[in-house]
Amino acid sequence: MTHKKRILLIEDEEDIAAIIKLQAEALGYKLHVEVDGINGYRAVEREKPDLVILDLMLPGENGLDVCRKIKSHPDLKNIPVIILTAKTEELDIVLGLELGADDYVSKPFSPKVLFSRIKAVLRRAKEPERPTRVLKFGEFTLDIDRYLLKKGAYITPITLSEFGILRRLLQNRGKVLTRNQLLDDIQNDDSFIVDRNIDVHIASLRKKLGPNFHWIETVRGVGYRFKEEMPHKKEKSE
Repeated sequence: MTHKKRILLIEDEEDIAAIIKLQAEALGYKLHVEVDGINGYRAVEREKPDLVILDLMLPGENGLDVCRKIKSHPDLKNIPVIILTAKTEELDIVLGLELGADDYVSKPFSPKVLFSRIKAVLRRAKEPERPTRVLKFGEFTLDIDRYLLKKGAYITPITLSEFGILRRLLQNRGKVLTRNQLLDDIQNDDSFIVDRNIDVHIASLRKKLGPNFHWIETVRGVGYRFKEEMPHKKEKSE
């Protein structure tokens, strides 16, 4: 018998919780609901679910504090967290991702979209973590040890900052990274890096990777994501 994935939903709006629970059961997930931050965190400690869906506006203890506690706890930090937030609360999305949340969905949302995100996050969580020394995407290869980007047999010159950004994005395929998260892993010997300079480096990377390169996706108001699958190439007209 296949083990049902256990999802803990921490959400105080009954109608939203009911919709998510209905969709979860239809897709074969086992879902438990808590309606405030304090009991929600206790349930994470007690149940150690496969995934947490966490609303940020909660009574008792807000979702950002709950996320911080989960991701700073050695026994809980690997439990994936998807945060739910209002579309206008971009700062909360950024803070949640920087605290370690694995993805976010803005309200109002489609249950199908939410559960497609859940499926992707659970798939990534299942993949074993191992140091990757060579990262491949399309015609390109990023050599971690030698700080080289190659297209086929040819080297594509990039700066250390661009290398750091590209490596971080590749190692977190499918996950939204904020600008501050991208700053963390950059070796900035070649330039002074600040938050908005990330946009300049991304633009430069896109130019160097070529006009048909569409893997790096801008997530407005939050940061960037490297798509999990290569986009289909457009057919050339004869």
